[in-house]
Amino acid sequence: MKKSLFPLALGGFGIGMTEFVMMGILPDIATGLDITIPQAGYLISAYALGVVVGAPTLVALVAGRPPRSVLIWFMLMFAVFNGLSALAPNFGLMMASRFLAGLPHGAFFGVGAVVASRLADPGKVAAALATMFTGLTLANVLGVPFGTWLGHNVSWRLVFLVVAAIGLATALSLKQWVPFFEATPSAGLRKDLKIFRKPGLWLALAITSIGTGGFFAWFSYIAPLLTDMARFAPGQIPLIMTVVGVGMTVGVTLGGRLADRFAPLRAVALLLTSMTVLLLLNGLLATSQPAMLVLAFATGANALALGPPIQMLLIGHSREAEMLGSSLGQSGFNIGNATGAFLGGIPLTLGYSYASPQWVAAGMAVAGVGLALWMLAMERKPVPQAALRQQ
Repeated sequence: MKKSLFPLALGGFGIGMTEFVMMGILPDIATGLDITIPQAGYLISAYALGVVVGAPTLVALVAGRPPRSVLIWFMLMFAVFNGLSALAPNFGLMMASRFLAGLPHGAFFGVGAVVASRLADPGKVAAALATMFTGLTLANVLGVPFGTWLGHNVSWRLVFLVVAAIGLATALSLKQWVPFFEATPSAGLRKDLKIFRKPGLWLALAITSIGTGGFFAWFSYIAPLLTDMARFAPGQIPLIMTVVGVGMTVGVTLGGRLADRFAPLRAVALLLTSMTVLLLLNGLLATSQPAMLVLAFATGANALALGPPIQMLLIGHSREAEMLGSSLGQSGFNIGNATGAFLGGIPLTLGYSYASPQWVAAGMAVAGVGLALWMLAMERKPVPQAALRQQ
């Protein structure tokens, strides 16, 4: 790894840890704030909504400013708001702090992608981008299991202080190791926003939001699923989260290869179909410990394999404003995070078992498959001659 790319990977590590560690320490937060587990699940939704709002908004606001300075400010925001999460005395303030902590998430990746491409050696732009996202996947292998252990055995509040410290370290390393780049002249916010006139972009966002929501309906309640249904001991959850993280790391590589072999939309449809099958198996085999271990790896791998083809799909529909378009992937994933956590919690509030979110999850993945097939059918339609003349 080039030293100048390390701060981007470190920032991705901190972001991945704060987003996904919530699933492992959800019962601890619920106990600490004296709320139910479904209520604690809304904290996941609050963070995700922060990402959705922050990604396009912050990227649009900083257009035309030096990207290194922008990234430093994003990481300082990230550190402060995660620190507030550690200190939140009640559910209301915790909800607010999680929303605020999510604001710089997608914006960091959107601007970071531009910086990584400038730092890349000739012909190695994709490798530089992959380095940045390596931090996100390593967070699921190392950061999330460690944070889950820390939350179970010491304090869940300390987890967010660790994340805040990673944010500060990232800001310092950005200042130290990332060279200064002049800002790219912006075409203007109004022109950048014209990408939202494209129906294909909205459909790609819908596929991302609804389809990946199935994964998050599963992941949001994985800790109680494993302890209450499969009867794993709470102390075993960090190890299983490691299994999920290893699956995610493998999945990113497989997703990239799949996206190279097939058109992005075809790859997305295929992966959402396999995701549906895996989520159904999670519900059907919830009481089997060996099956849940295998499914933890496979479901994590399938979820992150969706990343590369979805990113390619979104960028392909936003060529006129690629930095804004690249941030929309994180918005789409976190709409899925918010809706998955929310909808997955509904059957729990109605008194059903912790296997019940799996049926919601599978339904969302099926809906994503349907949208992908619809988009494929639209792309096969011949383009009217009048539209061709306008181009």
